[in-house]
Amino acid sequence: MASDDTEQETLDVNNLNFSDLDITSEDFWLEEVDVHIQKNLEDEIVKEALKTGVDLRQYSREVEKELLDVENASIQDYIKEGQNIASLHKQIAACDTILERMESMLHTFQNDLGSISNEIQSLQEQSIAMNVKLKNRQAVRGELSEFVDEMVVPESMITHILETPVTERGFLEQLQELNHKITFVKEQSFKEARSCGDVKDILEKLKMKAISKIREYLLNKIYTFKKPMTNYQIPQNAMLKFRFFNEFLMTNERHVAREIRDEYVDTMSKIYYSYFKSYTSRLMKLQFEELADKDDLMGVEDTAKRGFFSSKPSLKNRSTIFTLGQRGVVLAADLEAPIIVPHAAQKNEAKHSFESLFRSQQYALLDNCCREFLFLVDFFMVQQSSAQDLFNAIMGKTLSMFLKHMDTYTNDCFDSIAIFLCIHIIFRFQVIMHKRNVPALDKYWETLLEMLWPRLEMILEMNIQSIRECEPSKLGHIDVRPHYITRRYAEFSGAIVSINENFPNDRVNKLLAKLQTEVDNFVLRMAAEFPLRKEQLIFLINNYDMMLGVIMERTNEDSAESESFKQLLAARTQEFIEEILAPHFGGMMMFVKEVEAAVEKGNMDSLKNQNQERRVQQLVRGFNNDWKKAIDLINQDVMRSFTNFKNGTQILQGALTQLIQYFHRFSKVLSQGPFRNLPIRNELINIHHVMVEVKKHKPTF
Repeated sequence: MASDDTEQETLDVNNLNFSDLDITSEDFWLEEVDVHIQKNLEDEIVKEALKTGVDLRQYSREVEKELLDVENASIQDYIKEGQNIASLHKQIAACDTILERMESMLHTFQNDLGSISNEIQSLQEQSIAMNVKLKNRQAVRGELSEFVDEMVVPESMITHILETPVTERGFLEQLQELNHKITFVKEQSFKEARSCGDVKDILEKLKMKAISKIREYLLNKIYTFKKPMTNYQIPQNAMLKFRFFNEFLMTNERHVAREIRDEYVDTMSKIYYSYFKSYTSRLMKLQFEELADKDDLMGVEDTAKRGFFSSKPSLKNRSTIFTLGQRGVVLAADLEAPIIVPHAAQKNEAKHSFESLFRSQQYALLDNCCREFLFLVDFFMVQQSSAQDLFNAIMGKTLSMFLKHMDTYTNDCFDSIAIFLCIHIIFRFQVIMHKRNVPALDKYWETLLEMLWPRLEMILEMNIQSIRECEPSKLGHIDVRPHYITRRYAEFSGAIVSINENFPNDRVNKLLAKLQTEVDNFVLRMAAEFPLRKEQLIFLINNYDMMLGVIMERTNEDSAESESFKQLLAARTQEFIEEILAPHFGGMMMFVKEVEAAVEKGNMDSLKNQNQERRVQQLVRGFNNDWKKAIDLINQDVMRSFTNFKNGTQILQGALTQLIQYFHRFSKVLSQGPFRNLPIRNELINIHHVMVEVKKHKPTF
């Protein structure tokens, strides 16, 4: 069978028509032939043949013969490979059969995959739906479980609410849980949840029991405030630990919460009033017995006697009410010091000034009020505005008592420094209250200040009036030393200015300026009592120097008062220097001024006469003979006239310096004009000798 196939394939090959392979067939287009001809002409071999003159026809026949030989050889090669080609054909056909079966299998597999994909999509949709159902059921189960937990009243809650003391932690925890359940049941009852009816009665009974126990506990704590010698801060701190009790009452039984609050307000109001009334009464017994009255004024004579019917003892030293001394510590180190304990002070027989007692009283009030206000805000859970109303209900009676006591005291008080210290104590206590964020006493402080300021102004006006009406002739003997009235003013002014530095006030500055004007006028009136200008100047300098020294010691050097007295002192000192030099060197001083005036006007010719020459001779010889003695006398006079050694030495230095300047000017005018040729000019002592002698009288420090 195989041989038959081979023979058949051989016949097929022999029957092939090789004329189809003829390249001279007419199927070729002429254009294509032209293209081939052109390409052949460009061939290197053709170009070489054309160059050598080869016969192309002969060459063409040779080429055709060679092509025919190649063609025949190629045909023989195809014939030889015929069997292989037939075998290849069979193999290709077998491959096509196998590929057809594989294609059929792939189509079947593709159809199966499509079916599986649909099934997977269906399963996925089912899974999503099941997942949604599961989540919904879990959510319902969680809410239902939470709802059941909120509704259920556990046995432990019942036990703690009924049996556990309110001060134990277990009761407080279960009370908070009970409050939560009551609130939850109320919310669900609005939603008409039927299960609320199952637990409503139990919760109501537990609530009433808890309210009863809480009410009893809080009232007992409030009643403990009333026991004598009780530190009410201890039960207050205990109540703060259980501030939730009041919150529970406010949420569930407001009338009980109101009852607790009213009882607390009434109790604390009585306690504070009783405590502070007793404390104030015992505190005022510690005040100094010697108090200033309306006759203890700056312009009143120390020896002035009181009226026959005066019941108050006279001050041993009236100047004490114008001196600050150590009283200023009440604004510094003692401002927040522990309060004065009356029985301890009485035991030690200690006495205090009014401002010290006022500081102790008001600091006790401040401390208690701050603590009370913060307690009200914390325990009763109210805003500051509502807490202020509660605070006023508690402290109103006490504050009214304080204001009445202060009004009574200020009406009889004539100690202006005490009043001013009290004003500044209030300023500082206001700052402390604001730092603690407690505005409870703001109105009280303002009311106190409204009492104190007018009284201070009235006392200062009385002192100003006393100085204005003071007649030097009624003060008895006076001398050039500082007067006690000016000393009072200096001490008082320094005290007021030093107190006023941290909280400056224009009202005080205006009153001090008015007082200073009257004191200046008084000093001038006193100086006018002396017949000699020299004594007047000594009196003025001593008083100005004393006032300046005291004021600068109490205040800074740049205060308005110190600057004013510096100017007055400098002016009077310069006038005194001229006054003390005049008896010894007046002729020389007058001559220098006249010559300098003439030189300035260009009228030197008026000085050319015999009288001027004789005058110069007398001045030169007089100065040479008396200048040392004059300096000694000036030194003694200055050091004897002034009570302040430092001020005296400064005035002496100024006088000697002024003398040197006059002598230098005298030497200068003698060296010019008609005097430079006078023989007497050579007799004038050398200025260096004067300066050496002057230095001997200048003390060193």
